[in-house]
Amino acid sequence: MKSLYFRVFLITIAVILVSSTLGFLASNIYYHLKLKPYNDEKLTGIAEQMKQYIESEPEQMDKYLRNAASLGYEIYVTDEQGNSQFYGSNFRERDLDQQAVDLVFGGEVYHGVAQFPNKPFISGFFENRLSNTIGLLVQFPTTKYALFMRPDVLLQFGELRTFFALVGLLTVIISILIFLISTRYLVKPITRLSDATKRISQGHYNLRLPTRRRDEIGQLASHFMTMSRELDRVDQARQQFVSNVSHEIQSPLTSIQGFAQILAKHELSTAERAHYISVIEAESRHLSMLSKQLLMLSSLEQGEDALNKQRIVLHTHVRQAVQVLQWQLEEKELLLKLSIPPTATIYGDEVLFMQVWMNLIANAVSHIPTGRSIEIVAEQTASHTVIIVADTGDGIAPEHLPFLFDRFYRVDRARERTSGRTGLGLAIVKKIVQLHDGQIDVSSSRETGTTFTVTLPNL
Repeated sequence: MKSLYFRVFLITIAVILVSSTLGFLASNIYYHLKLKPYNDEKLTGIAEQMKQYIESEPEQMDKYLRNAASLGYEIYVTDEQGNSQFYGSNFRERDLDQQAVDLVFGGEVYHGVAQFPNKPFISGFFENRLSNTIGLLVQFPTTKYALFMRPDVLLQFGELRTFFALVGLLTVIISILIFLISTRYLVKPITRLSDATKRISQGHYNLRLPTRRRDEIGQLASHFMTMSRELDRVDQARQQFVSNVSHEIQSPLTSIQGFAQILAKHELSTAERAHYISVIEAESRHLSMLSKQLLMLSSLEQGEDALNKQRIVLHTHVRQAVQVLQWQLEEKELLLKLSIPPTATIYGDEVLFMQVWMNLIANAVSHIPTGRSIEIVAEQTASHTVIIVADTGDGIAPEHLPFLFDRFYRVDRARERTSGRTGLGLAIVKKIVQLHDGQIDVSSSRETGTTFTVTLPNL
């Protein structure tokens, strides 16, 4: 397996090669478009000065050209009979066309530098060819010469070119070394995260990672720690859930088993037998309700794909839930106030939202004293619909509020257990609301009672 360091090294080399190639191509294009004409014009001026001096001092021609060559120029001179002479360093390629020579003898200037062909990976400035020269006519009363010249780049810029090549090479080498060393700053926390991932896969969620960095790595470590704590909480919740389910099933089963044994082995009066049978029936109903609600939670965990969404008229829908619970309201002499606009609608699963209203109303009925009141209010804005279920009961202690929507959580465990309630109702309500991209909140006080607020988005 290739390490991250090795990959960084390869990427660094690739970036340097690609950037160097693109940089050279761009510079070469600039040379051909801008610098080459300028260089041709400058060399033409220098050649004109040479011509003027030679024509004014014919006897000094050879000596002058040798001096010019020693100052950094490559020169080629030929006459009409083909007698030629080179001054200075040798041309790498002596590829001058006879047509160019004839052009000069005809009195024209040969612009070999400007006419040098454009090549992507060859810069004309460094191409030491005889064809890459400036040519012009040197004329004496009895003789004509064609003079071709170009700068001797090695002589003029040899040391400088070596200097810049060394600077470039050292820059690349030092950059690679510094980049690889500095990469440890990036790779080390990633290695720690990798080790932490292995620990999490083994079930160890109590992790500590350095989160003092303010960059993306620091944010990743912080989010990883948050994920670890959430996984730990979920794992504990799962274990607690299994424990609670086992307890909720075991208690009624133990009661059913015990009373069944009493019925089978003892002579009982009719009243005692009826009492024991009623207890067995109540515990059986409790088990049945528990299994139904567990199945509902399981189906809700499948997510939004299990929903059958449609447009629901909120006023009618809530009234149906109230009618189902009418007998409980009358039994406790509770006053129900309903304030829902007839035009208010929500979009969702009708069966599941019926569970929401019935659970919230039944929860209020169960927990407030006789003679109190329950109020259901709905408000619809352009973006959201808010449904409030408030009662005038004795309220819930603040320490219980954060856990009301947890599975099997009961404020008064003894009272809830005898009432036959499973402690899953509010957990189901919250799950249904979340599946519809909504939110449910609860507030409570001893003076005003308890208020559940459901907020649903409009579609």
